[in-house]
Amino acid sequence: MGALMTAYEDNVHDVSASSVAGPLVAAQPAATEEAGAGTDAARVEAVLVDDNTPCVLLVDDEPGVLSALRRLLRPTGYRVFTAESAAAALELLASVEVDVVVSDMRMPNMNGAEFLAAVKALYPDTVRILLTGYSELDSAVHAINEGGVYHYLNKPWDDQELLLTLRNAVEQRALQREAARLTELTRQQNEALREFNTELEVQVHARTEEIRQTVLFLEDAQHDLKNNFATMVQVCANMIELRCGAVAGQSTRVADLAKQIALALGMSGLQAQDVFYAGLLHGIGKLALPDELLRKSLDRLSPEELQLFYQHPLRAQMVLTPVTQLAHVAQIIRQQYERYNGRGVPDGLIGEDIVTGARILALARDFEGLCSGGLVKDHVTPQKAAAMIRSQSGLRYDPLVVERFFSVLEERAKQAGGDPLEQIQSGQLREGMRLADDLRTGRGVLLMTRGSVVNAHQIEQIRRFEAQEDKPFTIVVYRPA
Repeated sequence: MGALMTAYEDNVHDVSASSVAGPLVAAQPAATEEAGAGTDAARVEAVLVDDNTPCVLLVDDEPGVLSALRRLLRPTGYRVFTAESAAAALELLASVEVDVVVSDMRMPNMNGAEFLAAVKALYPDTVRILLTGYSELDSAVHAINEGGVYHYLNKPWDDQELLLTLRNAVEQRALQREAARLTELTRQQNEALREFNTELEVQVHARTEEIRQTVLFLEDAQHDLKNNFATMVQVCANMIELRCGAVAGQSTRVADLAKQIALALGMSGLQAQDVFYAGLLHGIGKLALPDELLRKSLDRLSPEELQLFYQHPLRAQMVLTPVTQLAHVAQIIRQQYERYNGRGVPDGLIGEDIVTGARILALARDFEGLCSGGLVKDHVTPQKAAAMIRSQSGLRYDPLVVERFFSVLEERAKQAGGDPLEQIQSGQLREGMRLADDLRTGRGVLLMTRGSVVNAHQIEQIRRFEAQEDKPFTIVVYRPA
């Protein structure tokens, strides 16, 4: 179908093409079909404004009606397009974005209701207004239902009502555009936010994994540091025994018993560890004592020698003072000869005034001393030593500590028959075996501590040391399950 299309350049005042500089819609020459054929015409009227100016399409098969409507709308500043048929209007809508369509009801070939229904299907965002006569109300209702008409106006129309309806329609279209713009902006921002969150999650995961690895490394390092520290304390205890002529492993046995009693009393792991260290280092102050005094048991010392002997806990506290980590350990060692009844040294403390660790250490030290001959000249059996400890409950020793001591002995007796221990020779050592007791040379030198897991290098060293000693080592390991 041919089309006749004319363009006018109008603002508030009529403007000719020759008097205006800048972009505008050029007037297109009329195109007419051959005689005998029907004629469809479309007029286009444009205003020299920016792209945000509202666009209105007027559709009516009567040119006079279109001219009257153009004149009415000229002061509004809208971009006005006109078409004399539904077909011409649809052709124009395919190339121009229109905000509001105002269509007559009665038109040839396609009436207003059918046209607006087609506009709704093709351009649902375009606001649709219907012009109809009083006799066409039924058709108007059909157009409203089928074509989604925003409003309908009766012919002849009221100018103010039409202008108000158009203004409201333009505002509605502007709100639709703004809502669509904000919706798209929100979508873009949400997409950007999702991408950012995804990238952030990746970064957080990577950082978390890095921190986790660092924490694991620090935990391993701290664990190694604690083990090395404990091993060095045991090495010091071994040197003390070598210097003082004590039975090999005596300090370790005192420390183990003291730690077990501490745990039985409900002390925390850290508190029990301090008691353990105090047990290992309880004799460090003896390094300053004369050799002849160290060779005697406690019951054979003269009053002058006893006075000198009891100074060793004070010297031990002085020696340990520079090591901040062992401050409480030093206090426990200082008070190890205090008595529960207040008749001990060096401060004459009584009962609860003596730190719990010192009350525990005193009992564990004396029990081991009785069994090994450190307190009396002749060795005492563990049963007799335990009975002697009980006899001093409330005098030398805290009654509660004595009670927990006997519960520890009972627990040891139960476990003695059930521990999967095995004594082996160095040639039977295998990588991965765990020591069930300290490994010492025949002279009492500590080589490895209880609980250590031996590796190939350590096995080779143990066998070499044993060859140099020319005496088999006593090696006790946990029997493999």
